[in-house]
Amino acid sequence: MTAMTPGSNLPLNALRVTVDVAAPVRLDVSALLLAADGKVRSDADFIFFNQPSGPGVGYRSGGGAAPDSITVDTGALPPGIERIVVTASPDAAGQTFQGIEPTATVRNADAGSVIATFTPPQLGTETALVVVEIYQRAGAWKVRAVGQGYANGLAGIATDFGVSVEEEPAPAAAPVAPPVPPAPAAPPAPPVSYPASPWLGGATTPTPAAPPAPPAPVPAAAPAGTGKINLDKGRVSLQKNQTVSLVKGGRPLLSQVKMGLGWEPAFGGRAIDLDASVIAYGPQRNHIDHCWFGKLSILGGAVKHSGDNLTGEGSGDDEVIVVDLGRLPADTTGLVFTVNSFSGQKFTDVAKAYCRLVDAASGEELVRFDLTGAEPQTGVMMAKLIKQFSGEWEMTAMGQFVKSRTVRGMVKPAAEAL
Repeated sequence: MTAMTPGSNLPLNALRVTVDVAAPVRLDVSALLLAADGKVRSDADFIFFNQPSGPGVGYRSGGGAAPDSITVDTGALPPGIERIVVTASPDAAGQTFQGIEPTATVRNADAGSVIATFTPPQLGTETALVVVEIYQRAGAWKVRAVGQGYANGLAGIATDFGVSVEEEPAPAAAPVAPPVPPAPAAPPAPPVSYPASPWLGGATTPTPAAPPAPPAPVPAAAPAGTGKINLDKGRVSLQKNQTVSLVKGGRPLLSQVKMGLGWEPAFGGRAIDLDASVIAYGPQRNHIDHCWFGKLSILGGAVKHSGDNLTGEGSGDDEVIVVDLGRLPADTTGLVFTVNSFSGQKFTDVAKAYCRLVDAASGEELVRFDLTGAEPQTGVMMAKLIKQFSGEWEMTAMGQFVKSRTVRGMVKPAAEAL
């Protein structure tokens, strides 16, 4: 195994190679197939999570529990493709690579043996990065350590390699590290039209989002959708779309926690039967199992349900789901907590609904999310827990409504929401 430095290259002794890109935070990893002019030929040459396969190149998501990877089959690449660049960007909108330098590991895709590793040094304001490239020289394939950063996100990289974004033109690329020697000059190819995607800069527009505003002091809730916070300052009150890292004192929380879900009877005193459930998923958003009043224990007892409450009457949590984070199987990387109205009444008829995360050992409430708005539906995804590659879990308040009276109808929309 060779530890590479910026600009260094090595011959590849394998026809198929895989590049894993790991970091302390979740990354979006992608690849571009480039012709002799250094440009993509069409949008089919842009490989990422929404387009995971192309001619000779494939993308695999690690689901937050393992690094995302790009596999290149040099024997299956189309004629005229001379370079494949592997790029990465932090998944969180506006986050830079400051302090979270990624490491690329190049492997023989068939044997699994490590060929080389590369960690770009001294990164700062970059929000996207060309990590390594697989390229052809004199009929032989090689790998080069690049480490070229862009301060204007993956939209800048896309522009640099001939991809244009609809709605707003992407800004010109702004390299903040020495560029790799350019490919042989050739007439530029026409830019490819590519739809705006959350992949570009981590936002719904092609330009990178502004850095998230700091959260309000806890336990007061921060504005919805703001950046991630942790548990160091005590209980956290979340609003919709806000995320909290289950980290306390700099260490991931790997203990038993309780997700309590509560509600009050419908307005006018009518009984309402709400059912709390949790759905477990794997790295590919694949459904593993779900825990509900009809199946009170799953994943070898790592997730347990308190049982069914038929009315919602009484103070405190109406139904409780206990999760032993340390006992969850390694292939369980996502949990989505749902509530359904089995009796068919809409959530607009519920007085209130909330979920809260409690330390099972101490009884301390860690996180709380009060559902302040409701829609005339029979199901709601309250919150999700996602395991990061670093091993820590993150909880995000959701509050997304679905037309479903049972947890079985929530499996597909919950997978899409991960």
